[in-house]
Parts: sequence; structure tokens; C-alpha cells
Amino acid sequence: MTFRCPLLIVALAMAIAGCAGLPSQVQRPVSNAAAPEAVATTTLGQIAAVSTPSQADGQSGLRLLPDGEQAFDARIALARRAEKTIDAQYYLIASDTTGLQFLRELRDAAARGVRVRLLVDDLYAVGQDALFAGLAAHPNVEVRLFNPLPVREGTFASRIAFSLHQVSRINRRMHNKLFVVDNSFAVAGGRNIADEYFGRAEPANFIDMDVLVSGAAVREMSTAFDAYWNSEHVYPVQSLTGAAPAATPEQFDARVAAVAPVAPLATPDALGQPPVAAQIAAGRVEQSAGTVRVLVDAPDKIDASNGADGTVMHAHLELIRSAQSEVLIASPYFVPGERGLAAMQQAVDRQVRVSVMTNSLATTDEPLVHYGYSKYRQAVAKMGAALYELMPSAQTRRIEESSAGGYGASGSHGSLGRLHAKVAVVDQRSLYIGSMNMDRRSAHCNTEMGLIIDSTELARDVARLLQREQAPRSYRVQWAAAEQRIQWVQNQPSGERVFTIEPGSAWNRNLSVRAVALLINEEML
Repeated sequence: MTFRCPLLIVALAMAIAGCAGLPSQVQRPVSNAAAPEAVATTTLGQIAAVSTPSQADGQSGLRLLPDGEQAFDARIALARRAEKTIDAQYYLIASDTTGLQFLRELRDAAARGVRVRLLVDDLYAVGQDALFAGLAAHPNVEVRLFNPLPVREGTFASRIAFSLHQVSRINRRMHNKLFVVDNSFAVAGGRNIADEYFGRAEPANFIDMDVLVSGAAVREMSTAFDAYWNSEHVYPVQSLTGAAPAATPEQFDARVAAVAPVAPLATPDALGQPPVAAQIAAGRVEQSAGTVRVLVDAPDKIDASNGADGTVMHAHLELIRSAQSEVLIASPYFVPGERGLAAMQQAVDRQVRVSVMTNSLATTDEPLVHYGYSKYRQAVAKMGAALYELMPSAQTRRIEESSAGGYGASGSHGSLGRLHAKVAVVDQRSLYIGSMNMDRRSAHCNTEMGLIIDSTELARDVARLLQREQAPRSYRVQWAAAEQRIQWVQNQPSGERVFTIEPGSAWNRNLSVRAVALLINEEML
């Protein structure tokens, strides 16, 4: 599941009811990230100093985290070494094993005297008020929820239904993902905190990407976190009706004690890199040098209604327009709109090779969004761009048994792989990575965060990882001019297999979804 917001579907099924509202005159004490001089002598501050190349040139240290197990290991290792501050900002933190382990590490850090600030979007915080309030009851911990729904009780669907009198507001969400420790290291990218983002779920796991950052960019990311933390759009969890004011630290402790300890990781990732925890223990994290541009939508983007692209989408399209030879795009929910199509067409017109990778109907967890994408599929294929759709794991398993595992294979336990990474590579020199999908929801409704990185080494690594997925792991989607229709081509050891009907489609099962998709504004997908 991708944790998007299919509000209109709920609206079609349930009538508006209730007039619940948010509390007024809420106290939001202002706080800010630790100053660089305050963290310079911490363990992580010192490790960052020796790990970050070319700091004098304003560059940052960078390490890709392509595998889920490695990405979780990095977060846990940083939390355990924290001495001053932890700032965590996520669209979703699930109450599963991964989520509870993560929250337990935040509590343990706070018990050592670390100031912990946790900011979570409220949309999917169903039934979590008591959990978050129990964490916030510990000393040194604050928990705030972004743009909360007025209704606190019930299922996801009922909370939405009874909040529809504020639908224009609650349709706008904080989609950012950021984890900053001691203002020295940060992890940013596409992953939320839940089992399926770290290769721990069945039957499906997400193929995703994060980046570990040190150096100058971390301070900019902390400034971005502060802007959200001190925004009027956030509410301390204790201030919300039904936020379990009686929740105690002991109740939280009992909840997180039920999950197993986080096991140490020893295996390298898809790039051959050892675990971050092991490198931190050794006193140095191997990183590449790169110049980083931090892109952040302002939290008050959720108040805007002018239909303009947000900061992150605007910069993403400008990056595509800057291409001279090649653009590689990966987006799990690819609904480019007219501006996205125009940017790709301009690149193709300049003889730039454009390649797009997204989910197939069989791998997407959002069929409605897939049908939104399908309206653009023909235009992308006809313009001459290479278009790929990720195949279900069962169709690639036999081929992979005789070859090396690809990006996303680590920790997937044979589960269905679903693309969730949001990346772009331009000219094998520049890289976008972040939370933003290439769709109108990310452009106009959600707040997003991303990094544009100038690093030939990282750009080539991401390009190589994406190309591992394209064949044999994906359908090649092409326009058959003679037949005037789309075709899906699957590479097999015996040759190519061509589909003229979309793989995974079943008209009797998908007709209703397709019909609803035709009625929904793309910003609601």
C-alpha cells in the first residue's frame, strides 16, 4: 500500500456528517535545530567531519541507501549514537514491528537526554493518538501532527467521512520524509516507517531509495524541518480531542516492549556497501562528495489554491529541461500532466534519450492512479520516450534464478516488488531523490521534499540500479504504429513476448475502477 488519499471515492460512498473542529489557541512552543557549534563535539559530529569530503567547497557527503534493510540499519544506528537532537518527519509511521522499533529507539534516545521532535502527517495516524501521546509523555520528547483531521476516533474511512465538511483542507497532506540526528547526519528519500518499506512485509514490499547526507546540506534540511515544526499547521498530539490525555509512559513502554530488538545487520547492499552501523562504529562513513540543492515546499502550500507547481515539482521539471543527452525517471505514480509531458517532449525534441519507469497494473497498489497514468501512456510512447512498467515478481523469478539479484532484491523474501522510489538522473551527472511523485497530487496538493545532487558517481549508481530493473524485470511499453495501439514487450530467455492487452487486466474486475478514474480530478488521485 502506498498511503495516498483517495478521498473522492470515500465521498461517493458516504455522506457528509458531523461538524467536528480542531482546538483553538493551541500552544506550540517554538524550537529550532541545534547550532553547528553545539554538535561539533558529539560523536556523530566528529564522524561527519571526517566522513564529509571537500567541506571547504560547500560540498556534502552522500551515500545511497537502495536496500530496505540497510536503510533501516542507518536510521537505528544514527538514533543510537545521538547525543543532542533527533528530528524525524514522516508522512506515515505504522504501528507494526518496524514502526514500534523505530519509536522505541526515539524513546531510548530521549532517556539519554537527547531532545526528540517527531512530526507526523495525521492522515494515516488512525488509532495512534494514544501511542504518540504515550511517547510524548516521556521527558525530552515532543510529538506533533500535521494538518490533523477533526475526527479522532474510528476507522480510516469513517474519519474521512465525518471530516468531509473540511475536505479541501484534509485533502492536502505533508508527504515529506526526513530524519536528522545531531544536525550532523540526515536520511532523506522516499521511505515511510513501516514494514513494507524495509523488506519486512508479505506479500509485497516497496522498491525504494534513500540517501544518507552529511555536511552543509544537513543544516539546510534542519532549517526546513524547523519551518514545519513551528508552523501553525501542526498540533501537539496532546492538544487533539481523543488524543488519550491519560496515556502514560508506562503504557507506551509496554506497547513497544512487545516487539523484538533490532538485529544487527552484516550483509552489504546492492552497491556492495557495508552497513552504516558498522561504519559508524569504526568512526568513518564512506561517502561520495557532491553539491546538494535542498528543495522543500513551504508548509503553507496546503493553503494555496492557484494550481501552480510547488517548489519541488518546479525544480524537478527544470532539471529535466536541463538535460543534454539522457533523462532517466522513476516514479511509482506517474501522472505527468501537461507540464510534465511538455518537459519530456522538449527533451526528446533536442535528441535527449528519455526513459520512464513506473508500476504496471499488476504491481501498483493504487489502481485508480494507474488509470490516471494510462491516459498519458500513449503520448509518452508516441513521443519516442522509452517507457517501462515493473512486472510482478513471479514473472521474473525464473530469469533471476540464473542471474545476480537486482536493486530492491535484498530483504524482499520473494515478495511482490512494488516501485516506490522517486528518482531522476540527468546526463549521468545530476540526480533528483526525494518524496515527490511525478503527478499532480505531489505538484499541487501535498508538501514535498527533495534533493538535487550534482555527483557523477551517485548519478551513475542510480542509473545502473534503474537499468537493472528495466530488463528483465519490466515490460517495455511501445507504440505499434501499424496496429495503432500500445504493446507490452516482455524479455524472456527464448525471446520477446508481446502483449496487446494490458497484462494483469481483467475487465470484469477493473471496469468499475476505470469508470471511477474517468470522473476523478487528477489532483485527487
